[in-house]
Amino acid sequence: MILSEEKALLCLNLLVEGNSVRSTERITGVHRDTILSLLETVGKKCLWLQETLVRDVKVGFVEADEIWSYVAMKDKTKNAEDISSDQIGSAYTFTAIDAESKLIVAWHLGTRTEEHAVTFLRKIRNAVDEETVFQISTDAFGAYKNTVPAILGRQAHYGQIIKTYASVQDQTRYSPAACTGCKKKRIHGSPVKKNISTSIVERQNLTMRMSMRRFTRMTNGFSKKWDNLNCMLAIYFAYYNFCRSHKTLDNATPAMAANLTKTIWSLRDLLEVSKDVSSPRI
Repeated sequence: MILSEEKALLCLNLLVEGNSVRSTERITGVHRDTILSLLETVGKKCLWLQETLVRDVKVGFVEADEIWSYVAMKDKTKNAEDISSDQIGSAYTFTAIDAESKLIVAWHLGTRTEEHAVTFLRKIRNAVDEETVFQISTDAFGAYKNTVPAILGRQAHYGQIIKTYASVQDQTRYSPAACTGCKKKRIHGSPVKKNISTSIVERQNLTMRMSMRRFTRMTNGFSKKWDNLNCMLAIYFAYYNFCRSHKTLDNATPAMAANLTKTIWSLRDLLEVSKDVSSPRI
C-alpha cells in the first residue's frame, strides 16, 4: 500500500468504531477513495481469514438471525425505478453466534430468501467441528424450517422462537411494534426448550449497528455498493472475533474463548495477517 501503516490502522480503527467513510476522511486527511481502496483490500483478505481460521469450532448453542440494511436505495425507490439487480435495495446479513464463546461462527450477506439461507447454513456446517452435535435457534423465518435439517442433519437440534407483535396503526413510526407474545417450538431433533433463544444474536445486531455506520438508520451513511458492504462486514467480523475483548469472557476475545488463538490481536496483527494473503477466495 502507498498509504502508511499508521494511517491505514487509524482508518480501519475509525471504521470499526462506527465512523463513516467521510468522517474518517475528515479526521485522518486520507481521501475517501483511498479509504475505500483500503476497505476493499483488507476486506477481501478478511474474508479469507474467516474461511481459514474459523474452522473446526466446538460449539454448544448457536443462535442465528438476519439483520436488515440496504444498498444504494430502499426497495420502494428500486421498484419505482424498475431496477432488477439483487445487489441494490434490501440486504440481509445472516449471522450465527456461539452463545458461550460469543464467536461469530459464520456470516453471509444476501437477500432474505431460501437460496441465501442455504448458503449461510453451509458456512455454519463448514465452520463447526464435524463431530460436534449442537443446538441451533432461529426466528420464525420460513426458509429455515426445511433447510436446517437438510444441511445440518443429525449434527444439529433445531428450535425456533416465534414472536407475535401488536398491530401498528401509526405508519410514520420508526421503532418496531411491541412484542405481545413469544413461543418456543421444537423443529428438528431434540433441542432443550429452555435454551431455544435468539437474545444473544439480537444483542449482537445492536453491536453491529453501533459499530458500522452503514447500519445506522435514518442517515446517509448507507452503503452505495454491495461489494463495499461485504468488505466492511468482513473487517468488522474479523475485528470482533480476534481483536475485541469482552467483559463477559473475562476480557478475552471470542476467538480466545473458542480456542482459536491464545492472545488478543491488535488491528496491526489483523493487517499483517491479511497482507500475507495473495489470493483470497471470495
